[in-house]
Amino acid sequence: MGDVMIRMLAAVLAASFLTVAPAHAAADDERMEKLFTFKDPRITESSGLAVSPTHPGIYYTHNDSSAAPTFYAVDGEGRTRATYQLRGAEARDWEAMAASKDPRTGRGVLWFADIGDNLDGAWPDVSIYKVMEPQRLGDATLPAVRYRFRYADGARNAEGIMVNPRTGRLYVVSKEFAGSVYAAPKTLRTDRTNVLRRVAAAPIMATDAAYAPDGSSYVVRTYFSATLYKPSGETIARVTMPQLEQAESIAFTADGKALLTGSEGARSPVYRVPLPARALGAASPSAAPTPTPSPAKAESSLDAQADSPAEGGLALKDVLIWLAAAATAIGVITFIARRTA
Repeated sequence: MGDVMIRMLAAVLAASFLTVAPAHAAADDERMEKLFTFKDPRITESSGLAVSPTHPGIYYTHNDSSAAPTFYAVDGEGRTRATYQLRGAEARDWEAMAASKDPRTGRGVLWFADIGDNLDGAWPDVSIYKVMEPQRLGDATLPAVRYRFRYADGARNAEGIMVNPRTGRLYVVSKEFAGSVYAAPKTLRTDRTNVLRRVAAAPIMATDAAYAPDGSSYVVRTYFSATLYKPSGETIARVTMPQLEQAESIAFTADGKALLTGSEGARSPVYRVPLPARALGAASPSAAPTPTPSPAKAESSLDAQADSPAEGGLALKDVLIWLAAAATAIGVITFIARRTA
């Protein structure tokens, strides 16, 4: 039916579930601010967004799809400071990116996800590229390490990736009416296809995801809102997002107190959305500083599920949500068909 129809159905379905969400928290609309607008005419389909781990005031983005694997370093005024090409990479359908830090060296690490699959099985596998963040800003070609992935429960369309900063675990979030969070293996291999295993449910039609800088929470973006979760997958709050033409990206600010969200389109804006106090309190129960957790204690529930030999399946709640979504979608399609017949 096309992307417009899918988004319309997603809106109907999302509205259907607003009353059953376990927690709500609306950011103060007046506190939302347009941080900047991309000024580079080459940035027309900004689909991924990340805050630089080592360069203050620098943001990274890339287009949805392109003839070449390219990403841009942009400053707080929306001006492109550097353009980078990836060596050893393809740009079949780039949908998301994430940023992390190498715990041994302190260097920034950038991840680019070639995970779009609108036919849910058109590709035998998908790829995510790991790139060391350049230490100096300036146009360059960077080497990329390619990791191939397949889903344990069959091919999926996906538009979100995130990296747990405490454990380094990579996650992919699928874009479906009954979406899921998939965990990558703890150790990624370049000599074989890595298997992604389902560890949690995700909102309907998720378009991006990101982990908080301190690992205390993660967020999943849809076309219409964002939902904040504990590392266990438990919902903290739903956060109101600005109205955008096609909401595609989300990231945490460096201090973890707000979200950044962007849209596709020429000269598209990036907004800063402060997290509600209730959401901050739920993500970080104590304002007092805590010691850095040991690797064993840092394992989150999602990580523990990923390491479990049991295969993640659909929970009863997921089945009920899917059935409700299917029924609503059928009703909308039938209504449209009768009006257009």
